[in-house]
Amino acid sequence: QFKLIVENPEKPVASGLQVTAFVEYYPESEENIQDRLQLLIEDDIVDIPVLGLIRCCNLEIDSEINFGSVIANSRIISKEIRIANRGTSSGTFKISYDGIVLHYIEPTTGVVEPKSIQRVKVDICTDVPRIIKEVIKVNLQGRGCAEVWIKAVVVEQVLKVLGVSCGNVLECINFGPVYFGSSKTKQISLYNESPECMDWVAVLEDNAVGGEMGTDLEGSADAVLQDLSLKNRTRDLVVSTLILCIPNQGTLLPYEKSLVTLCFSPRKLERDSGVSDSPMKQDYVLFLRFEAVGNKDGYLQTLTNHPHHTELALTGSGLPVTLTVNPGPVIKFMDCFFGEQTQVLCTLKNESESLPVTFSFRKTAHFNVSPEKGKIKKRSAKDVIFSFSPHQIGTFEVKQVVDIIGIRLEKNNLQALKKKSFHRIYLSFIGVCKSKRKNILFKINPGITPMISNATGQFVVDGTGRCTDTAPVAMLKSTQTRIHTHQINRNCKDDALIAFPNDRAASIRPSEWNKKYRTIFTKTERYNYIDPEFSYTDDERLSKEAHKEYYADFISSLRQRCLQKGAARQFYKYNNSVNIGLKPAGGLVSPRISITDLHKEKLQFKMLPSDENCLLTSQKLAAIGSKSSIKEIWNGLSAMPSSTQEKEDCSLTLTSKQLHQILIGPSTIDFGDVCVRSTTARKLHIINNLLVHIWIQIEIEIDELQQTSPLSQVVPPLTKTHIPVVFETNTLGMFKKSFTYTINNQHPGHVLVVAKAVSVELELSARELILNPIPGYLAGREFRATVTLYNPRNHPAAFTWKPINTHRGIAFSIQPAKGFVEAYRDLDCEVVWHPGFSSPRAGEFDLCVRKGNKIKLKCFAKVTVHT
Repeated sequence: QFKLIVENPEKPVASGLQVTAFVEYYPESEENIQDRLQLLIEDDIVDIPVLGLIRCCNLEIDSEINFGSVIANSRIISKEIRIANRGTSSGTFKISYDGIVLHYIEPTTGVVEPKSIQRVKVDICTDVPRIIKEVIKVNLQGRGCAEVWIKAVVVEQVLKVLGVSCGNVLECINFGPVYFGSSKTKQISLYNESPECMDWVAVLEDNAVGGEMGTDLEGSADAVLQDLSLKNRTRDLVVSTLILCIPNQGTLLPYEKSLVTLCFSPRKLERDSGVSDSPMKQDYVLFLRFEAVGNKDGYLQTLTNHPHHTELALTGSGLPVTLTVNPGPVIKFMDCFFGEQTQVLCTLKNESESLPVTFSFRKTAHFNVSPEKGKIKKRSAKDVIFSFSPHQIGTFEVKQVVDIIGIRLEKNNLQALKKKSFHRIYLSFIGVCKSKRKNILFKINPGITPMISNATGQFVVDGTGRCTDTAPVAMLKSTQTRIHTHQINRNCKDDALIAFPNDRAASIRPSEWNKKYRTIFTKTERYNYIDPEFSYTDDERLSKEAHKEYYADFISSLRQRCLQKGAARQFYKYNNSVNIGLKPAGGLVSPRISITDLHKEKLQFKMLPSDENCLLTSQKLAAIGSKSSIKEIWNGLSAMPSSTQEKEDCSLTLTSKQLHQILIGPSTIDFGDVCVRSTTARKLHIINNLLVHIWIQIEIEIDELQQTSPLSQVVPPLTKTHIPVVFETNTLGMFKKSFTYTINNQHPGHVLVVAKAVSVELELSARELILNPIPGYLAGREFRATVTLYNPRNHPAAFTWKPINTHRGIAFSIQPAKGFVEAYRDLDCEVVWHPGFSSPRAGEFDLCVRKGNKIKLKCFAKVTVHT
């Protein structure tokens, strides 16, 4: 079968030349053959093997497909088995699998072309945690049967709360005692013990069983029962102000830890009016839940399947500041004279048995405190000296503010967590400064003596004790004294100042250049000598005015800044959901609503600036969910954003807290038993608890779900709707596949669809039927009984009764003999026995369901013979 074509040289082959030989192969059968060629070189013989191989396939297949570790999130994931043909001819393969874990293997048979690769798709469902280790048998042409192992580890999505220092799992955080108005922080670690990314959010359970707010847990049962105002006090309390979690949402990579800071800020709960003072200690027990909202694969929270979550108990106690001042709170100082000082020794005592207290006295005019700042340990005291050093004469009654310093949280921001005053104690200081008596000296006044003087008219009093900067100049209006006004001065301006006759000392000094002085009687303009060496120049006057204006503006800006800070404090005090930043009873008048206003268009929902650090609470989510459930819209929704507001809302990137408030589900739609060539629908609920529009888009590439519509909807704020998912199949067997959806075209999710495709089926109420005679009827009449047909399927079933004839015949009949039973309905059929001389008392019928099952019914006539 080999043919050699060559021209052997007759002469020796020179160096550098070659001889070429051709070997042709002509196979006569499908088998490999072997031969050899002999090459004679001088005296040597070289054997060259020659092999003749026929064309054949050489199939290779992967021995193992490992999905790795995946989370149990009811998702269908796929991988491919590669079958490679390294041969020169086509090869066939056939896959066989007898298990139930692998839901989809396609294709199971096929032909692999030479030098090509055939890919086989294998699907698994991550519905329950388990270890998958399945084997697939593949029959390869030319190689026989090969085994392919399919391996996967399906685990739960676990979120753990760990201690920062120890690394152990935490179930409770005890903040211990904390003063009312102050804050205390602790840190924890969130650990994603899962092989995939996880979006998480913190939710405060303010209605959990076992929670306590403001209760004295160490008090007796009778004391708690007598506290009837407890419910009223805790009802209006905003629980999210007690606990701050930073951050309260985020994303964790696989097996990543993240540091979370918890801040406890107790608020004192005041009792109702008419009730005695609230207890000194108020205990709090709260529960914080960390929920896995989703990950990058889009596993969002649904209506029926709650995501895995971790609950952390938070305990702490709120204590009031018990700092007593003895003597106090009114402290009276002994009277003293100007320039003297009196002191009072006072004792500050910290009555608290749990916490120290740090105090700071504010500066007050005429009073001094030593020391001004300090720290007092628990159940300890400290002496403080109060001093009264008056700077002027009079009676002083001031309010001394004592600031209690501690860690305080402002604006729900940990960056503003600093040592500040969280409590104030007010003391009243009362002191009297008396004036000293002084001998009054008289001196001769060489100037003009006033018209009305002392008894002698020679002396004036000069005993004020201090020199004045200005000479005695009378600021009188000339219009009040016109009696002695000179005729030439009657038209003088009224803005001139009037000088006393004895103010010559002031008339010869530099005066203000823009003011004029006139005598008190004749209104003659007084001569003022301006000394150029001492008077201000024009530039100096402008500079002085500029300086005066600069300092006036500076003081005005300080006042405006102080007013703004006060307004900000007032705003944050009333910035809650009830007061919305307005002071109660502040004089705000409610607007009047006219009839025309009622016919205007509804206001568009706007996204209010929410506090990112504010925790979600279970009661808040329930309240928002109830509003959304009331507003149900089943049709008329837009398929795409059309208005400007919708386009703006649907382009937003939602946070984990916002995704947590969007409910889409159930995550697994179970159709149950579905007849082939029939359609059935289930609702995919969509609840939008946000204040903005969201855009839901569904992507379905499954043939069995192609009738699902609509595939796109714009859901308005606080609205509940649904999309009917329609299932139809022509193939018997188990169906389990998933489809995906997106929120705002960027947040993905998926839904698992499960169904069992079955054939039409009917059920009988009884397989054996006994016919009894009807009492009161004559003998020889028919015996009757009823059998019921049940249709448990979702498709109408056509049936036919076929009697089974025996050698004795049949004496039974049944009506209706054929017909239809609607889906999930029943139908009664009447069986009649016709008595006769040779009528058999037993008979059988076959219930034949078109394209369905077949059931046998046995009938017996019970005849009673009377003797």
